[in-house]
Amino acid sequence: MTGVRNLFRQMRRYPSAVAGSIIILFLIFMAFYAIFAIPYSDALRLWRGADNIWIQTPRNARPAWLNYFYSEKQPENIKISSIDDPSLMTVIDLGGGVSTADFEYVFDYQYDGFPSELSVFFTAKYDSARPNVALRWVTPDGREIPLADLTVTAQLNHSVSQDSRLVRRLGGQPEIKLFEDPANPGKVLKGTYKLVGEGLVFEDGSSVDAELVVFGKLYGLAGTDHRRRDITVALLWGTPVALSFGLVAAVGSSIATMFLGAAAVWFGGWIDWLIRRINEVVMILPLLPILIMVGLFYSRSIWVMLSVVILLGIFGSGILSYRSMFIQVKESGYIDAARAYGAGSGRIIIRYMIPKIIPTLIPGFVTQVPSFVFLEATLALLGLGDPVLPTWGKLLNDAQSHGALFNGYFYWVLEPAFLLMLAGLGFAMLGFALDRIFNPRLREV
Repeated sequence: MTGVRNLFRQMRRYPSAVAGSIIILFLIFMAFYAIFAIPYSDALRLWRGADNIWIQTPRNARPAWLNYFYSEKQPENIKISSIDDPSLMTVIDLGGGVSTADFEYVFDYQYDGFPSELSVFFTAKYDSARPNVALRWVTPDGREIPLADLTVTAQLNHSVSQDSRLVRRLGGQPEIKLFEDPANPGKVLKGTYKLVGEGLVFEDGSSVDAELVVFGKLYGLAGTDHRRRDITVALLWGTPVALSFGLVAAVGSSIATMFLGAAAVWFGGWIDWLIRRINEVVMILPLLPILIMVGLFYSRSIWVMLSVVILLGIFGSGILSYRSMFIQVKESGYIDAARAYGAGSGRIIIRYMIPKIIPTLIPGFVTQVPSFVFLEATLALLGLGDPVLPTWGKLLNDAQSHGALFNGYFYWVLEPAFLLMLAGLGFAMLGFALDRIFNPRLREV
């Protein structure tokens, strides 16, 4: 405990260590928040878009907070539903199993931009006779515009924006014409709008509910992608994936390499010769092409990729550095003393040799973490990432595949890129500071 307190005391002397620690703690908080707020099964379901879960979110919407910087305020999603508020639906029994199901959805529209889409979602319960609903639109200046006369099924998505008959009647896209100021074409008529529905159900126990969704051009904290998915899900869940991949790869390969280096120096002979020959072969093998081949011909699972990274990293160039340090440690007097009182090889390696160089190990694997994080993102960007998990690299791959920059969806690229750079910066700053703390020569500079 004294050593840990002394370490933290020395870290406070380096602003880079403090800043790096804050960044890493922030990323760890994001990772735990993602795991508890969006459990793994829910994250996969959301990212796959199962059960049309994103059908009521806008496509390619920018983050909502951008409205603070726009001079002309852009619309955000507006949703009104009798499912959420049953009092909005008025039901009157007319006898003989026939009932009215009327609703009037009122909302205030004060945005400067037009919505991206307009839809009404119906949910009906019936045995054989389908309910009927007539829709009309009421503008702030009192105009009433008939929208549709529908026979409602159990689940019906009536896209007002894609109603070809309404498009011909209005002379343009409904999401524009229904909100346009007749006196100022191309400008939004601000004020209170109404969607009025007059419904009829023809059987006892039948019912119909309606949800009005005015799709905005801005949505959520991070915006949406081409499949209407909230990018926040991938940004959050990409954090535990990136940190797990980076930490496990860095720690696993560093510790295994350190043990191999100690064994090669202590036992020498054919063990040292074999480890060095394997090291020489591995050092000339290109890691990224090997991972690409594994992804193409075997599996793109992140755990398979992680295993290959650790396996190749164990016999990487780091083993030479550890070997040179262990050669010096082996010649120390306390090693001869331990051997003299009968300590076994395992005890000498674990209790006397390895603790001597652990201070050099800690800065090493901290600075290695970003390289493995970027490696995972690179594989995903090349289309070889885990097809199941939502990750930062997968976001970049989707953005590239669908021309995000070309179409002006800069947020789609900048958000995961920012988190990647933040992770790299945090671990690099902390690692360099730890190197100065643990290395006496650098500390004196």
